[in-house]
Parts: sequence; structure tokens; C-alpha cells
Amino acid sequence: MIFLPWRRRTPSLLAPCAVGAQTAGHSLVLQNERMVSHLKAVYFTVHIDGTWSSTQPDPPSLHNPVAIARNHLRRQAAKILRQHCVLDLAAAQDDINAVLGQQSCAAPGLKTVGAARLEASPRDRELAEEHARRQQALSLEHEEELDRLAHLQHVLADPDLRRVWWIARFPDRFGELEALATALQGLPPPREAKNDGLRSDILRFTEQLVTDLHTPQQRELFLQVLIQTLQTLGHHELKDAATQWRTPPENGSTPQ
Repeated sequence: MIFLPWRRRTPSLLAPCAVGAQTAGHSLVLQNERMVSHLKAVYFTVHIDGTWSSTQPDPPSLHNPVAIARNHLRRQAAKILRQHCVLDLAAAQDDINAVLGQQSCAAPGLKTVGAARLEASPRDRELAEEHARRQQALSLEHEEELDRLAHLQHVLADPDLRRVWWIARFPDRFGELEALATALQGLPPPREAKNDGLRSDILRFTEQLVTDLHTPQQRELFLQVLIQTLQTLGHHELKDAATQWRTPPENGSTPQ
């Protein structure tokens, strides 16, 4: 009896391909690849275990399928890692494996799949941490400057606060206050945060509305409509508060 030589095949990570005949999967490994993070001077250390498989028997276009498959996985990984920081290894590894773990076409007739493991050297982590500290300091400085300017705008937009501020800052130049008021004419108060735009718009609208209601009759009509609206919406506490602002009728009866 003649026994044919037995040859062990490397297990394939690929599902059977429906297009053409597919040969058994072949393993490939990328070790200690240095790939840049979203910071150009900071790198990930990447290890990839992959598999390549030809969907055609000996396709003429694949002179070196291993090199093509390796380069394909390398480019896929590098594209993903450019979006991540080395301080977020877990998130970066999940993201890269979500891409490499899907079968993809490296070239006509060549499929690849892989799994990556990420590391970061102590030096790369130190650089990333230093960059994060600097960014945090800049952000804090920027927020403090915005708060200072918003406070100044609030003071200058209010005639009473502006007068007090000017006297405190320049007690010997009170005569110049009128020129400052002219230069600041029409300066609006600072807006609320962007994520609260509707609230800010309503506040500005209400302030402008109350300012434009010059006569008691106009204000009384506005409060009457406001009270009816709050009562319809079921906001009884707000309705009671608005009722207190109304001018008591001359006959002394309670407003409805």
C-alpha cells in the first residue's frame, strides 16, 4: 500500500469565498511596526497576525502575494492609527481590529484578514502626556481669557456698571466717559454658551420686548397674554409670579 505524503495546512481566518476557487489561507506576521499616531512625533508599536488567501489558483498578477498582503494590512492599520493617541491604546486597538478583522481585497484575486496588538514605548507615552498637559494648559488659558472678555463686555454693555467701572479704573478721567459711551453704543451683552442658544435667544428677546413696552397699557396687555399662556401650559407657579407683576385694577378686584 502506498501512502501519500501528509502536509499540514495552516488554519485560515477567512470564510469561504463564493467567487472562484480559493486556496487555503496562509499566515503572515508583522512585528514591531512603528506607526505614527495623530501626533507626528509619537508612534504606536504594532504587531499584526494576518492571513492572506488567493481566490484564484496562481493568478498571474500576484508575483509576490505575501508582500502585497503585508503592505495592505500595514496601510490599513496606519490609516486608522493616525486618528488615535497612544494614551488610548484600548480604543485604538478596538478600532483597528474592527477594520482588519473584516475580509478585504488587497489586490485582484487576493483577500486578507488580520488582528492587531498595540503597544506604546515609555518614550512615546511621555511625549503624548507632555502634549496633553500643554493642550490642557492652553485650553484653560483660553477659557480664562474668554471669561474675562465676556465679563468686560457685560460691564461695558450696561450703562450703570460701565459708569462704576470707569470711575474705579480712571477716577481722574470722568469727563471721557461720555466719549466711551458713544463708542460703545449698541454693544450687546455677552451671549450664553453655544449649547444653550435657545435660552439665550429667549432672554434677549424678552429683555428687548420689556424695553419696548413703554406704556403701562402695553405692559398690562403683555402680562395678561403671558399669564394666560402659562396657565394653559400648566406652569402655575410661573403664572402666579407673573400675576404679581400686574398693575392692580382701579376697582380693587383681583385680576383674572
